[in-house]
Amino acid sequence: MSSIADRVLDSGLTTLDTEANRIDLTSAESTTFAEATSSQTLGNATSISISAPADRTASGGGRKVTLSAVSGGSITASGTATHFAISDTTNSRLLVTGALTASQSVTSGNTFALSSLDIGIPDPS
Repeated sequence: MSSIADRVLDSGLTTLDTEANRIDLTSAESTTFAEATSSQTLGNATSISISAPADRTASGGGRKVTLSAVSGGSITASGTATHFAISDTTNSRLLVTGALTASQSVTSGNTFALSSLDIGIPDPS
């Protein structure tokens, strides 16, 4: 059975902890920074907090970071939010995308909130 040391997994996750500074609600799963922050964004928040890496207790073990709950995000376009995208705007990098638990219609000028969520890397099988 192969294994990857926690230190190796943590190196990738630490990038989220130290470089991520924006989360966008998007109308589709973004594959580029420009999609996440421009063509697909419906709104964003720039006051985000991501924890240091820790043990992942979900099936498969591994390591995770946790995005703290977000409140007061600004909706900048109307549409249906289906995904989130976390970016490093200093270096114009898309770091993580994922599906929202449920899609939601949003209206420009409103605000949004998100519950905390874990982002992890499972141990190899």
